[in-house]
Amino acid sequence: MTKNFRANTTDSNHDQPIAPNLLDQNFETTAPNKVWVTDITYIPCREGRMYLASVPDLYTRRLEAC
Repeated sequence: MTKNFRANTTDSNHDQPIAPNLLDQNFETTAPNKVWVTDITYIPCREGRMYLASVPDLYTRRLEAC
């Protein structure tokens, strides 16, 4: 038996301040430690959800250990 997938997205219908989009889809940089980005996702497991976060430097493409 499989569960139906349900995407969880951000609710943009609110009165809270919204952070500016500083990169504006420009993912190129000229030196390390200038532009860092983040992403988070969850992995379903038997015990529940595990969360995975990544923080790469866009110049080196290396992930920082947190």
